[in-house]
Order: sequence, then structure tokens, then C-alpha cells
Amino acid sequence: MSGPRPGPLAGLALAVSWLTVVPARVRTSGDGALPDGVAAAALRWAPLVGAGLGVAGGALLTGLVAAGVSPLVAGLLTVGAGALATRGMHVDGIADTADGLGSYGPPERALRIMADGGAGPFAVVTLLVVLGARAAALAQLASAPPTVVLVVCALAAATGRAGFCWVARRGTPAARPGGLGATVAGSQPVWVAPLWWVGLAAAATGALAAATRPAGPVVTTAAVLGAVLLAALLVVGLARHTRRRFGGMSGDVLGAACEVGGTAVLVVLAAALTG
Repeated sequence: MSGPRPGPLAGLALAVSWLTVVPARVRTSGDGALPDGVAAAALRWAPLVGAGLGVAGGALLTGLVAAGVSPLVAGLLTVGAGALATRGMHVDGIADTADGLGSYGPPERALRIMADGGAGPFAVVTLLVVLGARAAALAQLASAPPTVVLVVCALAAATGRAGFCWVARRGTPAARPGGLGATVAGSQPVWVAPLWWVGLAAAATGALAAATRPAGPVVTTAAVLGAVLLAALLVVGLARHTRRRFGGMSGDVLGAACEVGGTAVLVVLAAALTG
């Protein structure tokens, strides 16, 4: 006998529960299983959750700099706060993915390394580069008007999480049984991620134009489109390479896609500031 049908916002509640430290009640069946379709819906809500996290991070960055904290220190603290707000899940994902890709072994060996829980040299270097680039980009971005900082941070966080839907697109198998990857593998129509990327670029362009009127754009439309396009291309390349190397997708690859895509947007838009 089936249980009650999940409400239309069940996927959003699950996305908040999965992707943040915010407690969100998600109704499950008597054996603890999620209702059909809720996990897939959670991935489609993930960019919206990411936008909220990005706004919070942008507000923290702006507040720290206004309080006299140096931009670089503020950027590092904002990166650390973002990791805390997401339980370090995406950071752990990109670290494990880097170690798996760096193993140069068959899929079985790579997956064992990823499941080990330790951080090898590839993970350490990757974290230094990605998190360092993110902190430095935030430091550079801190010179922009506060509204621009909020929009760019929201765009970066949402764009990275839209990559979830590409990694878990239909036709993509799970690399191993169990875990988040097996729950959502192949669950997303192929158009969902591109639709999110296009929509996010359009929304950010409009928001930035409104925020800087009449003085003129601080971040141009071309820069926004280029940043989102670069993030999308990196996620597509990552998804293709990891599927070939691991035999499918995993939760770690979701985290890696989030970090790579979001960092790309921050770096490009911070460099593209016009004043």
C-alpha cells in the first residue's frame, strides 16, 4: 500500500536538508525510504538552494570588508563559512574525485580510493587551487558595490549546483551501488541543466543591470554569459571524463561539478569588473 503523495515542495525540502545544515523535515515511508521522484526533484531545486547560500556568502563577505577585515582574509573566511554551511560535502567531493582521477587505475581501484576517506596529494593540490582561487576571486569581487557582490555570489553558487542535473542526466549510470549517486543517477532530463544555466545567466544579467543603473554596468552581459558558458563547459567535460574513468557518476562527482562550476563563475566575473 503506497503512502501519501509528496507535496510539490518535498523536493525543495529535501534539497535544503541534503545540501545545507538547515534542518528541513522530509517525510519518508515507514522503512525510511523517500517517496518516488523526490530525490530527482531535489536535484532540480538545488540551484535555488545554491542561490540562497550564495547570497548569504556575499552578505558575509561585504560585512567583513565593511568591518575593516582585509579582502583576502574576508574571502578566506567566506569560503570557510560556505564549507561549514554545506557540511563540507562539495569540498569533500572534489577532493575524492581528484584522488580517484589521479590514481590512473581501473574504475574499481579509483572508486576504492575515493571511498577511503583520506586526502591524497591530488586532493590536497586540487583543494589548494580551487579554494585559493575562490577566496582570491571573492577578495577581488569585494571592491564592487554590495548588490553586485550578492548577485555574483548567488549566480556562482547556483550555476555550480545546476551542474548536478547534467552529471545525473538520463543515460548516466551510477558508478557504484548505494549512496547519493545511485539514488539520483540518470534521473534528470538532458535539458534541465542547460535550462538552468540559460535562466541563471538571464536573471543575473537583468539583476546586475538594475543594480547598477544609471551609472552603467560593473559587470557586462558578455562577462556573465562567458562565465556561465565556461562553467557549463567545465562541468560537461568533467562529467564525460569521470563517467569514462569511473564507469558512471557518484556523489563525489556531483560535489566536484559544484565546486568547479561555481569557482569558474567567480574567477571570471571578478576579473571582469569594470569599476
